[in-house]
Amino acid sequence: MKIYFASDHAGFNLKNALLAYVRELGFETEDKGPFSFDEQDDYPDFMIPVAEAVAANPENARGIIMGGSGQGEAMSANRVKGARAAVFYGGNFEIVRLSRDHNDANILALGARFVNIDAAKEAVKLWLETPFSNEERHIRRIKKIDGIS
Repeated sequence: MKIYFASDHAGFNLKNALLAYVRELGFETEDKGPFSFDEQDDYPDFMIPVAEAVAANPENARGIIMGGSGQGEAMSANRVKGARAAVFYGGNFEIVRLSRDHNDANILALGARFVNIDAAKEAVKLWLETPFSNEERHIRRIKKIDGIS
């Protein structure tokens, strides 16, 4: 499985730390940027390419994106058909598990201003290890989200 990464300036340091961590876990990674810190960058420029890459290869790709809150980043990614980004900005890790188990989230958006590196690593590991349930009711709902009835 290939894991695509992107951030904006607020998530830049977290992205670089998580890239190394996910490689240590044994995953192939690809960084979609930014490749240098720019306080004026615009997060959609980086989130949309991740969402497109994940949507193009849904069986073998996922994305991890981050910005200040993770919210705008997820909103950008979710504009791409087939992308299902879930946001985590700290708190109960059960939401991370459920995003995979029930929603087959293929992109995890992290709020870099709200989650420290240890919590981000824990969330990422849990998210990468949690399979989709494949229950009929969840498949039916995802098809509706994706516009396939």
